[in-house]
Amino acid sequence: MKLIVCMDDKNGMAFNHRRQSRDRVLAKRIMELTENAKLYIAPYSQTLFQAERVVVSPDYLTCAGQNDFCFAELENLNGYEDNVQELILFRWNRVYPADLYFPFHMENWSLIAREEFQGKSHEKITMEVYRK
Repeated sequence: MKLIVCMDDKNGMAFNHRRQSRDRVLAKRIMELTENAKLYIAPYSQTLFQAERVVVSPDYLTCAGQNDFCFAELENLNGYEDNVQELILFRWNRVYPADLYFPFHMENWSLIAREEFQGKSHEKITMEVYRK
């Protein structure tokens, strides 16, 4: 699968069972990146993405195929790294309170692309694409 995760400068993903932040431009960018594939999400993320090709399931991380995308917000990703072929990280370039952190060891990954763009509520969002 191709995993999409948003995080802060300390790799925080969520706090108190809620996303750290939300940005309308970022959600649109994710829909553009995944336009030719299915996007698997948890029910919690359903308000961010409205499209026929979006698959909502509590088990979305195990349902996605090799070329499908998954957007993770509140899930502990320990144990999923072997199932991920591509990793797309969106960095808020801020520090938020967090109690759920991104767990992958990045020495196993190669950065293949980096792009910065302006969001609606964030002056700068950084997108990084990694492959094994």
